[in-house]
Amino acid sequence: MTRELALLVIVLFAIVLIVLGVWAWRRRARRDSGLAAPVAEVPIGATTIGEYPTLYVATTRHDEPLERLAMKGLSFRSRADVTVTDAGVALDLTGQPRVFLAADRISEVRQATVAIDRVVERDGLVRLAWRLDDGTVVDSYLRPQDASARALTDAVSGILTSTQTGTDA
Repeated sequence: MTRELALLVIVLFAIVLIVLGVWAWRRRARRDSGLAAPVAEVPIGATTIGEYPTLYVATTRHDEPLERLAMKGLSFRSRADVTVTDAGVALDLTGQPRVFLAADRISEVRQATVAIDRVVERDGLVRLAWRLDDGTVVDSYLRPQDASARALTDAVSGILTSTQTGTDA
């Protein structure tokens, strides 16, 4: 095989892989077209508990960390600022409208190690499980940059405890 033929085979193979990737992503986007993140601002009067610069990793089906959802505003990895308030959690992804998850929408917060294309040290990710408008539970994965995953998890857990018990704990 000549060099030119080998190069042609490699280029054709790369083109086929790219076409397959685009085709698969479009199918996924069509499949998930009915899913929408709650775009909203933080309610007036909400008290900020903490702000955390993070890397937004992905949103997946609940308890399926390798099944990415192509949800508008939450489809791709991005830098993000997470603001935890007593009313809920705001996600500000670069170039996207603010997503606000009211505390009653959040079902649990835990630490994780694996999600889609990210494997980190043990418990280095924050898994935020929350409900869509139709009641479907999804998981959003965040990688805190300046704080520990435990600090972000504890901040969100605090608002869940206070909204579930009705106290200001």
